[in-house]
Amino acid sequence: MNQSAIDRGFFRSSFYRCYQDEEKGRGAGGSLLSSETFEIPTRDTTEGMRFGSYEGLDEDGLCPPGVRVNGGDILIGKTSPIMSSGADGTVNRLSKKDGSTSMRTQESGIVDRVVLTTNEKGFKFVKVRIRNVRIPQIGDKFSSRHGQKGTIGMTYRQEDMPFTQQGITPDIIVNPHAIPSRMTIGQLVECLTGKVSSLAGSEGDGTAFNTSLTVDNVARVLHSLGYQRHGNETLHSGMTGRQLTAKIFIGPTFYQRLKHLVDDKIHSRARGPVAMLTRQPLEGRGRDGGLRMGEMERDCLISHGAAAFIRDRLFLNSDPYRVHVCDVCGLIAKANLRTGDFMCLSCKEKNRISQIFMPYACKLLFQELMSMCIAPRMFTSTKGR
Repeated sequence: MNQSAIDRGFFRSSFYRCYQDEEKGRGAGGSLLSSETFEIPTRDTTEGMRFGSYEGLDEDGLCPPGVRVNGGDILIGKTSPIMSSGADGTVNRLSKKDGSTSMRTQESGIVDRVVLTTNEKGFKFVKVRIRNVRIPQIGDKFSSRHGQKGTIGMTYRQEDMPFTQQGITPDIIVNPHAIPSRMTIGQLVECLTGKVSSLAGSEGDGTAFNTSLTVDNVARVLHSLGYQRHGNETLHSGMTGRQLTAKIFIGPTFYQRLKHLVDDKIHSRARGPVAMLTRQPLEGRGRDGGLRMGEMERDCLISHGAAAFIRDRLFLNSDPYRVHVCDVCGLIAKANLRTGDFMCLSCKEKNRISQIFMPYACKLLFQELMSMCIAPRMFTSTKGR
């Protein structure tokens, strides 16, 4: 894609995301004493405050339009009272709990608009819209009207792009190998018809319902305008200035930008949250999850003999765990690491206990099997067999 065209605003767009929140009433009848409040939380009186910045909030607890916000910044400040009952049954209002709304961690932008109103219960209701200008970059997805989609693989400045004898440089260069396999012949016809229409100042009908539209008819008109019949032109290299050996098919084609942007998909992590059940990393960019090492990735590493790397991926960087096993019966033993007391609940053995390392999911599987009256036994040596 032509980087100079991108700098001039080519396919530049605005991305909007809306955040909303409301003051919910609590207690009998939702009294104001027990309801949530839009305000700026203070660390002196508020528990559980977020890691993001509260500096962009106004006195009403809302972020005003025009403020630049980054990932994790607070957009809507909200607190709810923590209620406790005294010995005599009276309700004490000790402190507040933070219930603010923050930006998504991966995004940034400018507060575009703030709408404050009331809901059907009379409580405040607010919507905050964030605006973010998206400029095309490597990895963004585009498509013609014929489903010929693709992503930007490289951008070049206009002076480095090839140019025609008239000095025209293309905005987009497409790999021609994409045409035969997908059979998007309509795109070639559109390009050819668009070339004729732009030169002759006429309208072209590229639909399938136009029976008079044939390649020969379009080629004949294009040839009469002084161009090669099939839209090919002689181009010169923008880097060397030399004439290219092959003639290049070039012409106007309608392209559109798709919503699959690389900024919305790029993701990596070193450490982060884990699932409660298996203690393995969560899945997905929105939850700050990890990249899954599936069975097929494991097979590739096995074929390379990268045993230490497999151990890192599937154990140390996932869900390492240790259990204590009875050397006599092979079942998981009870262990108190603080006092150093160990005991097998099955055979009451206290001395012959071994510590082994395994994935937490493996230990979970063993326990699930035990709940089905299946006893998986782990023997650390051949003596207990």
